[in-house]
Amino acid sequence: MKQQLSIFFIGVILFSCVRSGFARNGLKANDNHYAQKDSAERRSLIKKVLDYFEDSNKNTKNKPFDFSIIGGPHYSSDTKVGIGLVAAGLYRMDRRDTLLPPSNVSLYGDVSTVGFFLLGIRGNNLFPQNKYRLNYNLYFYSFPSKFWGIGYDNGNNNDNESKYKRFQAQVKTDFLFRLATNLYLGPSISFDYVHGMDFRKPELLEGMAMTTSNLTGGIILSYDSRDMLTNATRGYYLKAEQKFSPAFLGNKYAFSATDIRTSIYHTVWKGGILAGEFHSLFNYGNPPWGLMAILGSSYAMRGYYEGRYRDKNIMEIQVELRQHIWRRNGVVVWVGAGNIFHQFDELQFKHTLPNYGFGYRWEFKRGVNVRLDLGFGKNQTGFIFNINEAF
Repeated sequence: MKQQLSIFFIGVILFSCVRSGFARNGLKANDNHYAQKDSAERRSLIKKVLDYFEDSNKNTKNKPFDFSIIGGPHYSSDTKVGIGLVAAGLYRMDRRDTLLPPSNVSLYGDVSTVGFFLLGIRGNNLFPQNKYRLNYNLYFYSFPSKFWGIGYDNGNNNDNESKYKRFQAQVKTDFLFRLATNLYLGPSISFDYVHGMDFRKPELLEGMAMTTSNLTGGIILSYDSRDMLTNATRGYYLKAEQKFSPAFLGNKYAFSATDIRTSIYHTVWKGGILAGEFHSLFNYGNPPWGLMAILGSSYAMRGYYEGRYRDKNIMEIQVELRQHIWRRNGVVVWVGAGNIFHQFDELQFKHTLPNYGFGYRWEFKRGVNVRLDLGFGKNQTGFIFNINEAF
């Protein structure tokens, strides 16, 4: 590969020298011709790019699969300077059913200057007449991360900040059957692999293994009246999931978990959507450190370092105002709060962590926004670039 790159650069250099030689020999007319041609080609390329993004959010009901790609540089306090790429697609399994919300799929990837890389695919497939739903997420990433330990007190102690390397992969699928209008029930299965390396303070693991793998099965009850899954403007969503990771499936750490997420969307005025979400995760038994409830992500408690605060249980809430401004542009502001705790009798209000922030939205496709968020927490700030709304 290096030889091929070297040959390529030698070819570029030789081509430049040949063109310079023509100029020195007095062939300025040809040089002007090349300059005009290069300028026209650059304008043509720029126009194609602008036309691509201009057409990306047009009505495409006649397309069997509406697919677009966007990417570019970004910066965050965790991953520093990086380049992200997202390919988003919308489709309907029954194109005649215009009342059925479109199914969606996203391929996402990221690399950064600190050695972080991420590759994944996620989506929601709605079957004809909305009788069945298939939700899936598959990803893996490697990240030189930080670890503060387990529990609020450890996370709140700046002296615990220590480095380690982390590799994580997950495969998760849900298959839901419609029981009644907007009501679904079905099984869920997932596999998680977490590999920690080079812990500067391994004592913060409290004797847990650095590497774990877990096979989990569960059942999901869901109610969903949203008008669109990726950018809802009205409706209600509830997802209650009971998960089991028993020892007989080969899990070193046997535990179970109850995960509840509910959100509501309401139009408050022209172009203004008020959205709210409550999420809780309760673990029972002996969950490994890598699968505990963590506070902070690109979807909730935005701005906190993901995983600084971790424990068996979490409760978090956020309220967001989304306002369309002009054409494909919009802004959002949000406030939120979260609390992690080991046992219910240890839940303390003074440990509740605040969260707020604002963001910019650009309509990449109909119902699919590119979002830039700047979140603030307790002595923390984080910048987020992602596709689709946070919830």
